[in-house]
Amino acid sequence: MVESGSEGTAAVLTAPLSLEGGLAAELRPANLVQRVLSLFRNVRPGSDLSHFQLPATFNLPKSQLQLYGEGVYCIGEDYLRKCAEGNDAVERFTAVVAWSISTTRPPIFGFAPYNPVLGETHHVSSGSLHVLLEQVSHRPPVSALHATDDAGDIELVWCQNPIPKFHGTSIEATVKGKRHIKLLKFSEDYEIDCPNLLIRLLPAPSVEWSGTVRIVCKESGLEAEVSYCRSHTFLGLGGDPRCIKGKIFSSRSRETICEINGYWDRIVSMKDARTGKESVLYDAKTAIADLKTPVVRNQEGLSSSESAVVWGEVSDAILKKDWERSRQAKRRVEDTARRLDRERNEKGEVWIPKHFSLSQDKHGNWECCPLEKSVPPAPIIVPS
Repeated sequence: MVESGSEGTAAVLTAPLSLEGGLAAELRPANLVQRVLSLFRNVRPGSDLSHFQLPATFNLPKSQLQLYGEGVYCIGEDYLRKCAEGNDAVERFTAVVAWSISTTRPPIFGFAPYNPVLGETHHVSSGSLHVLLEQVSHRPPVSALHATDDAGDIELVWCQNPIPKFHGTSIEATVKGKRHIKLLKFSEDYEIDCPNLLIRLLPAPSVEWSGTVRIVCKESGLEAEVSYCRSHTFLGLGGDPRCIKGKIFSSRSRETICEINGYWDRIVSMKDARTGKESVLYDAKTAIADLKTPVVRNQEGLSSSESAVVWGEVSDAILKKDWERSRQAKRRVEDTARRLDRERNEKGEVWIPKHFSLSQDKHGNWECCPLEKSVPPAPIIVPS
């Protein structure tokens, strides 16, 4: 979808990653596996791929900022609202676990989003929820997210630093940083890890989420460990890579409260450890199937730093399979970013994020703090 923006720019918004249809149905080039393997022919195992120059033919027509944002604002059943409506601490915690699972979207083998340029932003509203992202660092790549709702019940603050590494027969993107969901009415802060993305090149090409996500709420004294793993395999082969297993337990006594089992692209069930009663925790079909594509509501409100504007020409060319134009447009975006960085260095200037403060803790982990209390309505919306 192409929309005119201010100052002659164009915003290009594409379908989100979802269970059915969307981009996955459009991106099916021939000989994909061979083309992907050829990309890494001269890359040494252990190499950091954070700034690997990917040809436009391997790009999703959207930025990594947009992918992060879509995990929050592109949703069917509103699992986020359920978090603020729980009657007790356990009910709210299980709702947060379900919402965390809902941010897991089907990746597409052989395709990656654009690496956001420094200062790039993405601002979208979905109903009463307003979401703002900014690329607050380029080396290393650090993305920040802030989201608030009109009712003042919910606040999200994320700071994410992906580190993709090549391991010879696979690529693993470890996502450092934390996702916080704050239920302001209950004075509860939930700290959530991110799963890793594992791309297997050999023996059988695949892409899957992996690792253990830890969720902690100090105020309620509850924790969860949710593992993204393969179901039972034979001699390490086969198995369903979309399996989820985990538990919710007391931080103090370590007593298990609920057991979690299922598949993040289907049904995830929860079993009460005391009574044995089972219930549906998460249903992917109601959450991430047939998701709607965002649209521009206010063209004049589009910022020149908006992801859909910055990469607009590149995305338009990719959608039209005009690979030469996409290559040239992508080079212009990256060359402009490098020129601005060089000019800042020559002047001795330090770049400062517009919407967040950026710092590191004593362990060297990046932390992002929003400069404003709430996020205003956005010029881009998700249709109701």
